[in-house]
Amino acid sequence: MVDATGQTLGRLASRIAAVLEGKHKPTYQPNLDTGDHVIVVNAARIAVSGDKRESKIYYRHSGHPGGLRAESLGRLLDRRPEEVIRRAVRGMLPHNRLGAEQLRHLKVYAGSEHPHQSQRPEPLVIEEAREA
Repeated sequence: MVDATGQTLGRLASRIAAVLEGKHKPTYQPNLDTGDHVIVVNAARIAVSGDKRESKIYYRHSGHPGGLRAESLGRLLDRRPEEVIRRAVRGMLPHNRLGAEQLRHLKVYAGSEHPHQSQRPEPLVIEEAREA
């Protein structure tokens, strides 16, 4: 379980992707799904540095002629904050069937409430960069 309050989007996403892949375990194998499930709460309170709220653009296409839609990060955060974290993590997972399966183990919620209390989630300890 991860609380996204005040955390930088890219740093948080890379740590979540590593846990979903299972790279934190001694039994890690790149061709097997050995990762853990991750629950992210408070996705609406994610921190974004610089002017990315206005300058970062997410694109999608409906498949029809003229169907390209663009949306800024700020607007997507207001509308669907869970989607911002899900897209960031998806880009850091393998781009194949295994990555799609690992992404299914990610649950993201905009607020602090989640329906997974009966699974007794443990807080994920995210190590900060150490000074050398």
